[in-house]
Amino acid sequence: MRPLGIPTVIDRVAQQVVATELESLVEKGFSPNSFGYRPNKSAHDAIAQCRKHCFRYSWVIDLDIKGFYDNINHELLLKAVSHHTKEKYILLYVERWLKASVQKVDGSLHHPKGKGTPQGGVISPVLANIFMDIAFDKRFERHYPKLTFERYADDIVIHCYQQKQAHKVLNDIRKRLSQCKLELHPDKTRVVYCRRNQKKRPQGKVAYQSFDFLGHTFKPRIVRKGGKLFLGFTPSMSQKSISRINEELFRLNLHKRTQSSIEEIAGLVNSKIMGWIRYYGKFRLSGMCMLYSAFHRRLAKWLRNKYRRYHRKPWVASRKYLRRLSKYYPMLFEHWKHPSLRP
Repeated sequence: MRPLGIPTVIDRVAQQVVATELESLVEKGFSPNSFGYRPNKSAHDAIAQCRKHCFRYSWVIDLDIKGFYDNINHELLLKAVSHHTKEKYILLYVERWLKASVQKVDGSLHHPKGKGTPQGGVISPVLANIFMDIAFDKRFERHYPKLTFERYADDIVIHCYQQKQAHKVLNDIRKRLSQCKLELHPDKTRVVYCRRNQKKRPQGKVAYQSFDFLGHTFKPRIVRKGGKLFLGFTPSMSQKSISRINEELFRLNLHKRTQSSIEEIAGLVNSKIMGWIRYYGKFRLSGMCMLYSAFHRRLAKWLRNKYRRYHRKPWVASRKYLRRLSKYYPMLFEHWKHPSLRP
């Protein structure tokens, strides 16, 4: 859980004006490897580029900045903004928004002590991109022109050719972020081996062979291309995302809605299911089978609670009914349109 700083209506309008003005000034100078909160760029673009580079490079540095939005230094951030614009009203209002107090639920006020930008404000993503562009993007491209990376806000993945090179780059980045008053998370930052080519594998056991990026897990998988099978390093829906969505489905208490018909159940969840498929199913639809298997178990439990004849029978009877239902009414639930996701 992360605290959000929601601006008032007047501040929100003012922040949108300043954010639009800043975007028009800084957007052209941003790195093409930066994808977060930018026009005509999305998380899917970052994942697709990361997948392509995992076939080219053997090692990945999975960076995790500890409390990024809570630890951005105000002085350095204002210096970065002034590097792009000299407009006094922009610098004045950005400084005021950074120093503004946040009212908590109990009515008490939280005063920022020279660091942090509240998540939830319109201006925060633009300020974060400006800060990271100077603190990381430009410096990395200048010092390591043969390497590449993907950055989505504070989520960063760096690609390297060799293990020694990866550790050297990681130490250099740690020092650079320390100069910018930021710290890498000691447990979540790791060097990962992209095990796609067995001939180049290092001696001994590698500690990490998978990493998470934007809700997807990259790890070795069998990939079919041109009718041939080979080992790839590809993304699929992460276990953390599956657990989070399962918790959301649990809170809906579908199995207790015995007064509702199955059409009403479908109307309740179809918009959510469509969003999950569009985001997590773009690269590997089969990676969502575990999620919808849990959803079908909840539907089977709803069926047993609603109809007495299924309550008296084994669980397999309700699962067979759902299987027949998905066959004759494949448009009832959004994921039933895909045969691989049916019960």
